[in-house]
Amino acid sequence: MTERPFTSVWSDLAEVSFSQGFIEHAGYRTRYLHTGDSSKPTLLMLHGITGHAEAYARNLRSHGEHFSAWAIDFIGHGYSSKPEHPLEITHYIDQVLTFMDAIGVQKAYFSGESLGGWVTAKLAQLYPERVERIALNTMGGTMANPQVMERLYTLSTEAAKDPSWERVKTRLEWLMADPTMVTDDLIKTRQAIFQQPDWQMACQMNMALQDLETRKRNMLSDDDLRSIQAEALVIWTTKDPSGPVDEGRRIADLLPNGSLAVIENAGHWPQYEQTAIFDQIHLDFLLNRN
Repeated sequence: MTERPFTSVWSDLAEVSFSQGFIEHAGYRTRYLHTGDSSKPTLLMLHGITGHAEAYARNLRSHGEHFSAWAIDFIGHGYSSKPEHPLEITHYIDQVLTFMDAIGVQKAYFSGESLGGWVTAKLAQLYPERVERIALNTMGGTMANPQVMERLYTLSTEAAKDPSWERVKTRLEWLMADPTMVTDDLIKTRQAIFQQPDWQMACQMNMALQDLETRKRNMLSDDDLRSIQAEALVIWTTKDPSGPVDEGRRIADLLPNGSLAVIENAGHWPQYEQTAIFDQIHLDFLLNRN
């Protein structure tokens, strides 16, 4: 591990022309970070379970040069609306499609990390007409490992019940190969989310996919993956806590137009932990520069 200089979400965004706001449409209140000219192709960036738009704070600058790039908070997450019912993949897809309608976009590029990758893949299967290329970053939805699910559930619910500095820090450290990547600023950013009065309820709702039976009925089957026609890049890491590189390779092999990129020395957030490498791989794929 390396001792690192202080960084913050603000320093990640200091040289980025961006806006933060909320769009209310068809019953959803979606918080977003946006950068890039609206005349450019649309890119939607979707975070993981209990995450938030700041998962992409380090990627907005590079992607805004080429896209109208939106990082959103899923419902039940961040500062978006918090439905009082268990959240399954169809609920997240409905939010994303509603958000696209609200910003007047018929078709978009997608990049999804963990839960975001799961949502992206299912959306590409069910609504191919709304999708350009898709990047699936340490995606969920193909595995049901009870130990991983229990660990994620425990860390998340403990932090929801008691959003102390140490509990939030421990939850964030699960994401990283190098725990020193979890900065004080990142902890405070997430702690503020976890301290919302309705967060404990929201956490129970977004943890629904850690219930085995709920997870099984939402999982992506091999046939589901085979039916996705979009050009797809699967991004995996050598130290992902959710599953081995072999799973990323298996997913890429099942996708008719899939390929695999493996990033070294990163965990579940390569876009944050190995930003320069991730951005190069990611943009080369999205812009078809390979």
